[in-house]
This record gives sequence, C-alpha cells and structure tokens, in this order.
Amino acid sequence: MELPELRTWIMFYLISFVGLLWSAFLSVQGVMLWVSLFLVIIIVGINFFTVYNQLQLRKARKEFQRNLVKGLERGPKEEEDSRETH
Repeated sequence: MELPELRTWIMFYLISFVGLLWSAFLSVQGVMLWVSLFLVIIIVGINFFTVYNQLQLRKARKEFQRNLVKGLERGPKEEEDSRETH
C-alpha cells in the first residue's frame, strides 16, 4: 500500500468515526433516534461496500499479474535437470 493511499484511508475512517460519534450523541440525547440509526446504517454500509470493492480490486490485480507471468519461464528445463541432488 502506498503512502498517499494510506492517507486517504485514514481520512475516510476518521470521517466515519466522527459520523458514528455524532450519531451516538444524538441517540444519548434521546432526540432524533431515527436519524442516528439512519447514520449508523449509512456509515456501516459505505464502509462495507468500500472494503468489498478494495478486495475485488486486489483480486483483479493479482489475477492480472498472474496472467502477465503465466507464459514466462525461468530458464531452459535442461539446466534444471542437469543439477546434482545431494
């Protein structure tokens, strides 16, 4: 993970944490319980969707890299067979 990408994730989760704190404040006050519940559902949903997309992106990158090196060989097979085993 590169450093700018890490900074983006830190900001994303800090903003999410502030939203959850705000919804906790609203629910403790007893006013607008439906708003606080709606905020929690939205924040958890966005976080789940974002992490799921990142996992799919990582899986696609690994598959792409696997396809790039699929046809490459390290060397002739004759060299591997001529080595002595101890």
